[in-house]
Amino acid sequence: MILNEKVFIVTGASSGIGEEISKQLALKGAKVVCAARRIKELERVRNSILTLGGQAICLKIDIDQQKNCETLISQSIKEYGKLDGLVLNAGISMWAKFDEIKNIGFFKDLIQTNYLGAVYCVHAALPHLKRSKGKIISCSTGQALMGFPNHSGYVASKHALHGFLSTLAIENKNEITILEAVLSWIRGTNLRQNSFGPSGKSKNKTIRKHTKESVSLKECVRRIINAIEKDKTTVYIPKKLSLIPFLKMFFKNFLDKKVSSAINKNK
Repeated sequence: MILNEKVFIVTGASSGIGEEISKQLALKGAKVVCAARRIKELERVRNSILTLGGQAICLKIDIDQQKNCETLISQSIKEYGKLDGLVLNAGISMWAKFDEIKNIGFFKDLIQTNYLGAVYCVHAALPHLKRSKGKIISCSTGQALMGFPNHSGYVASKHALHGFLSTLAIENKNEITILEAVLSWIRGTNLRQNSFGPSGKSKNKTIRKHTKESVSLKECVRRIINAIEKDKTTVYIPKKLSLIPFLKMFFKNFLDKKVSSAINKNK
């Protein structure tokens, strides 16, 4: 895909991966619709793109509601006349053992944002993406492919999105393409700080430092952009995550031990 003059919607564009993807797409000549709930942060991202000579608009949208997602797509089409790419980046996480959670009500928030929000956006965008033979990009995680301690509700939401998009890829073969970016821990995002904890409250005050195995934000997004340009269907960041399907099939006990060890290092 040549990105120049292509139109992309990026959800969760007010910070972290979404912000960086918006900027790097714009630097490649794409027209970017930055979408998120925090309008002041969105305006900051948009203005930084305009300062660099890129093209972007920002739309305050809460993807938890289907009508909001339909509005996001319709306003994007009204502004730019087409849609070539939809980046599903908005998401929230958690960090708590299931038996330590006091109120599991926030599981609904995880499903609503990480899964249903993406479904709502895709449903509204799909006819336009088919028209342009466009692409859906899912900022996913290794946890979408396996179990992961302290992340039960998050894992479930990402499993659901993985299965949903895998099905769409089959149903819409030769009409659209889907890229799943399978990510590990990325430095420079606020996903951990805003994760749900045992009490169910977001914006967890416990700051968990990343280990040396984490990947920088800029490097992560550079590889995602490269995968978009090369029309890949999957990109693993870091590359060692590509071993998950093999290890899960043949060495599950070993994989479980490695995962548990990784969690302990990141406490």
